[in-house]
Amino acid sequence: MQEAASVSIIIPVPKINDYILESVPEILKLDWPDYEIIIFPDEEDKSHSWPKTRIIASGKVGPAEKRDLALKYAKGDILAFLDDDAYPDKSWLTKAIIHFSDRDVAAVGGPAITPQNDSFMQKVSGSVWESYVGGWIARNRNLSLGEARDVDDWPTVNFLIRKEVFKEIGGFDSAYWPGEDTKLCLDILETGRRIVYEPKAIVYHHRRASLVKHFRQIGNYGLHRGFFTKRYPANSRKIGYLAVIFYDCYLLLLFLIIIFGRSHPSFTLALGLPLTIYVWATIFDGIIISIRRKNFFMGLLTAPLIISTHFWYGVRYAQGLIIKNLER
Repeated sequence: MQEAASVSIIIPVPKINDYILESVPEILKLDWPDYEIIIFPDEEDKSHSWPKTRIIASGKVGPAEKRDLALKYAKGDILAFLDDDAYPDKSWLTKAIIHFSDRDVAAVGGPAITPQNDSFMQKVSGSVWESYVGGWIARNRNLSLGEARDVDDWPTVNFLIRKEVFKEIGGFDSAYWPGEDTKLCLDILETGRRIVYEPKAIVYHHRRASLVKHFRQIGNYGLHRGFFTKRYPANSRKIGYLAVIFYDCYLLLLFLIIIFGRSHPSFTLALGLPLTIYVWATIFDGIIISIRRKNFFMGLLTAPLIISTHFWYGVRYAQGLIIKNLER
């Protein structure tokens, strides 16, 4: 199938912005012969035009609803979802679509790498996910790592799916955002088909430009993952996600013992050993980031940001476990 596959690249966006103005020219450099670009802004836009590109007003709806419009407008055999603040490597489609030669493969996802032209703070935000401690089970979402393998969950910043499968499962469950991609992946797996991670199918994804936006994004992810852990456990109830709860509970216990406890100093010291190891691991991560980015201050900021990111993710994750409903 891969030689004949036509591709529809779907980009949801509130309006044509600077990222789109950067992204579309990069998409037009793709080495795949048969593709179209469909951009779904809220309102009609006649001031911009590109080859192979259609701009279709969707109305003021969320990203999931915009992507679902691909069922109505897309002509391709494969739907390639891309965020508005991301752009692909030239060989993106070539590296991904080869997997669709296997009829059992319904979808392919690849890494979303921080661009070199991102700002200092954007690179610090991205470094959290690229680090061993910060990224942990999800480092391959942010770096091109390892070999192709099956996965059970992948974000739609870089996600390709057969149009026939997308139609069969009814598109996205737009009651959720973020988290609609996790539910989509679960729906795919329930059909008995596979999702493949391809490390060479690369897109470049701009990170959050400030700490406020970074923690807002982290909080949303944590809230939805916590809720999905009880609602859709098949691809959300994992030790890597649950660890943040133990982490926050451990910090709270340690704090209470230090402030109010009367335990033996050696016990308190022993209890604090895991935290000491964890802090040193983040410092080591920061050193690696400093070397990779060739910027000492970037590594210096990454280490404490990893710690605070995990803490806030855990707080919101716990909230997600408690609340009864998260639908919009």
